[in-house]
Amino acid sequence: MKLRTESLGKKYTEDVWGIRDVSLELDEGIHGLLGPNGAGKSTLMSILTTVMKPTSGTAFWEGTNILESPDTVRSVLGYLPQNFGVYPDLTLEEFLEYMAALRGLDSETASARTDEMISLTNLVDVRNRKLKTFSGGMRQRVGIAQALLNDPDLLIADEPTVGLDPEERVRLRSALSNTAAGRVVILSTHIVPDVEATANKIAILDEGRLVTHANVEELVSHVTGNVYECLVPRSELSTLREEYQVCSSVQRADGVKARLIAETPPTDDATPVSPTLEDAYLQRIDQQDGG
Repeated sequence: MKLRTESLGKKYTEDVWGIRDVSLELDEGIHGLLGPNGAGKSTLMSILTTVMKPTSGTAFWEGTNILESPDTVRSVLGYLPQNFGVYPDLTLEEFLEYMAALRGLDSETASARTDEMISLTNLVDVRNRKLKTFSGGMRQRVGIAQALLNDPDLLIADEPTVGLDPEERVRLRSALSNTAAGRVVILSTHIVPDVEATANKIAILDEGRLVTHANVEELVSHVTGNVYECLVPRSELSTLREEYQVCSSVQRADGVKARLIAETPPTDDATPVSPTLEDAYLQRIDQQDGG
C-alpha cells in the first residue's frame, strides 16, 4: 500500500501558502509528520483526507488520483482530526456502534468491530460509561477506536496528543503502534517524542515546505558528535543562544545547564552527549530558517 503526493500546494491568499511543492511517498508503517505550529501539517492532512482541494499538484492512493476519484481514498480512510468531538450522553459502546452504522457496517460487523476496538484501545472497563465522564486521554483513545472501525488501510491522526498528560500520551502512542501493521499511518504533531517513540520515518515541514523525509536513525546521524551539554552562568545564556542552536536549558543553583548543537566544544567543560530526534529536528528547522 502506498500514498504518494506530487508537488502539492495550497494557496490561501496572494502571498500566503499553507503548503508548497510537497512531494512524499508513504508506504506501510507509521510516518511522523513534524513541524512547528503553522508549518502546514493540518493543511496537508486536510488535502489527504479530501476535505480540502489543493491549488496545485496531486495525490495518489495505490496509483489512483484521489483528487479526481476521492472515494478511492475515502473508502479506506480512518481519520482522527485535531478537534475530535463525541456525543457526551452516549456510552462508549453506543457511540462506536453508532459511528459504525454511519460507515455502512451491518449490525453484526458493527458489534464485532466495536468489541475489537474497545479491547485494542484498552477501554474495556469503561465501555458502558457515558463519554462525558471520560478524561481527555480516554476521549482521544475513543478517537482512535472510531477511526479504525472500518479497518482502514490509511489512518491519519492530526495532533492526537495535544493537551494530554504524559501517562495518557504513552497510552495513546501504544494504541497507535498496535494499529500500524498492514496500514499506512500518518501521525501529525509538533511533539517530537511522540513520533520518536512510534514512527518508522519522519517528514519535517516548515513554513509550508518539506524540509526532509527520512528514518529516525538517518536524521539523528546528522547531529552525531555535535551535541553537547555545558554549565554556564545565567548571564552568558543569551550569548550562547546567539552563537549556537540551544536545544534546552535547565536552571540550576550554580548556573544554567544548556544542551546545544555545535561543531566543536562550545566551552572547555562541555560534555558530548548522545543525540536525540529532537536535537536533529531543531537543527533542521534552524537550518531551514537560515540559522
